[in-house]
Amino acid sequence: MAGVRGYFHPKTATGRSSLVPEPPWHYSGDLLTIEYRTDPARVRELLPEPLELAAEDPGAVALIWADWQSCAGSREELLDPVRSQYKEAFAVVRCSYRGRTYSRCVYIWVDKDFAVARGLHQGYPKKLGSIHQTRPHPYGPAPRIEAGARFGATLAAADRRLAQAVVTLREPSPHNGFVNGHLMAHHRWLPAIGKGGGLALDELVESGAAAFEAGQAWAGDAELELFDAPTEELSRLAVREPIGAYFRQVGVVWDGGTLLESGTSGAH
Repeated sequence: MAGVRGYFHPKTATGRSSLVPEPPWHYSGDLLTIEYRTDPARVRELLPEPLELAAEDPGAVALIWADWQSCAGSREELLDPVRSQYKEAFAVVRCSYRGRTYSRCVYIWVDKDFAVARGLHQGYPKKLGSIHQTRPHPYGPAPRIEAGARFGATLAAADRRLAQAVVTLREPSPHNGFVNGHLMAHHRWLPAIGKGGGLALDELVESGAAAFEAGQAWAGDAELELFDAPTEELSRLAVREPIGAYFRQVGVVWDGGTLLESGTSGAH
């Protein structure tokens, strides 16, 4: 009997229907990053064992909007844009594991199903949402990437607005912030099929970019508002103190991660 193929569901005789292709996955995108400090206790409550708060600046948060084009190695999705273009907004904190500082995505919303599937594989806690941000362009009324340019961004999910921001660029920057600047420490979780069976998959994994390139980063000032919603908790990471805001165009390759340990998170 012939087997079924495909990197992800649905698996078929040809594998052509798989929601996502086999890595490596390539990304080109515009990133709008806002960093601020919140109550470290709000960060701590999102870190399952064995993760701990980062030793330095434990309450630092990055809220990032990203407008992506993505593809597998064949690049064929770029010529069928509905399969390559998507947007996301995500909150990143930092944490410590065995004395090493990691970044960790604690909330993330995307607007395409294939991005959700990739997140399940990578350990990103992705949900569907409505994400928009101003796109730069060298002509017409859109902002150029220059001092004084203003970029807006909004995030909504389940018909509720969760965040909105305006970033005004000020000057070139040597970096794009520090909160999202480490390898990621994520959990891959899957409940057992039997009732009360706990987790069938419980892994702490490390991953990062297999390759990275980027344009000039720009620093700026941000106006950021977070809103309460019945089924979302982003607003618990309330803004106590602004740190900075950034814009950068990047190219990233993701090609797998490393298992750090399994069966120790205590999640339920």
